Amino acid sequence: MGDGYKQIKIGMAPTRRSIFSAPDAIKYANLTRAKLDELGVNYVDITDINEEGLLYDDEDRKKIAAKFKAEKIDGLFLPHGNFGTEYECARLAKELDVPVLLWGPRDEAPLENGIRLRDTQCGLFATGKVLRRFDVPFTYMTNCRLDDPEFKRGLFDFLAVCNVVKKFRNMRILQIGPRPFDFWSTMCNEGELLEKFNIQLAPIPLPELTDAMKDAEKNEPDVVDSVVAYCHENMTCDISEELLRNVASLKVAMRNLATKYGASAIVIQCWNALQGQIGIMPCAANALLNEEGLPVVCETDVHGAISQVLAEAATLGDTRAMFADWTVRHPTNDNGELLQHCGPWPISVAREKPTICVPVAFDHNGAVSAEAKPGKLTIMRVDGDHGEYSMLLGHAKGCDGPFTKGTYLWIEVNNLKRLEAKVVEGPYIHHCVAIHADIVPILYEACKYIGIKPDLYDPIEDKVKAYLHGEDVTFDEV
Repeated sequence: MGDGYKQIKIGMAPTRRSIFSAPDAIKYANLTRAKLDELGVNYVDITDINEEGLLYDDEDRKKIAAKFKAEKIDGLFLPHGNFGTEYECARLAKELDVPVLLWGPRDEAPLENGIRLRDTQCGLFATGKVLRRFDVPFTYMTNCRLDDPEFKRGLFDFLAVCNVVKKFRNMRILQIGPRPFDFWSTMCNEGELLEKFNIQLAPIPLPELTDAMKDAEKNEPDVVDSVVAYCHENMTCDISEELLRNVASLKVAMRNLATKYGASAIVIQCWNALQGQIGIMPCAANALLNEEGLPVVCETDVHGAISQVLAEAATLGDTRAMFADWTVRHPTNDNGELLQHCGPWPISVAREKPTICVPVAFDHNGAVSAEAKPGKLTIMRVDGDHGEYSMLLGHAKGCDGPFTKGTYLWIEVNNLKRLEAKVVEGPYIHHCVAIHADIVPILYEACKYIGIKPDLYDPIEDKVKAYLHGEDVTFDEV
């Protein structure tokens, strides 16, 4: 695990109820703080709000809300030191409108005189119900001890969920050119994305891109030089130096435009008008930016860009994703499929040194060819029509298959016929995102916060829920 989780800030509001032991609630709140410190979690505390550092009073709840808003927390953690004050938890969660983690430490045995000091589990039942009454979605981490493996796993999974929600709610996509005319499948509803999800598009014409390339060459030649050098060091450059410099200028220009417009991803009309302007395919430049963690998606596929942002967010930025076509079935494996595109995949996913070259379907240079690393994968896509959006989601693994051009990987799934039908019947298209990480449970859980329906292409929903509730689960469908 990298340190991406440190970029997520959660508000910690441990709670108690007056009829149970306040000293024990304080004790467990402090033990929880110590555990978060040990794990390096970035959190905002409430020890300055009252002497106990606990949530149980309505006036204090207002102060806590104001503090958490000022700190711009990404998630709310509600440890129940004893039974807790369920209505204060719900009021706080409702006002903050961030993902909520509900948890309490496992209760000890009653004292010898029969007295129970905390009844934490009972309080979790109550708070869960009241959160539902307040229409607040929440994540439940099983009632476990601080040193149980379920605690660390559940906490870090929640941080990943918070990252997905944060990226989704603050997304702006730079759109370079309109969609290609022939690609009706990649059309999107810009107004609806803004109204429903606050996802903004920043559309610019192709001449603004070419002007930015000229500016990069004129004003940042050393930066362009460094990109050319990087390509020679990390790729086989079956391309002229003149065109390679165009690749580098394009990469620098797109990065600068993304910064100018505050974009967290880019979609580009990669063919055919662009080639008449700059003489290259943009695939290699896309790959270089994807390697840096700035998603760039082909064929102006806005839903594809949303998908790639969420997939990488679910890994807390630790893993790069591959934007791919569902292309052809495997010639001999009935559950095998080719994921392929002209070359936008990050360099780090390749099992071999990538080559900048001419693509399979076009005459211009600037594409990339390399087979991706095998291994276990998550496949996903966010898409929608008629005002409803869902997330296709499931597991796959790399498998052997024949050579082809472009960036590619043969994969195997549990039941290709079932998956194929889901893609064809929609609302999905021939594009998807693949990533070398198991993020199915993270994305499934994040869907409850972003207004998108999870759509698992294999019948594993019970397993996903079991994993999220702390059970030891093996996803062995493929």
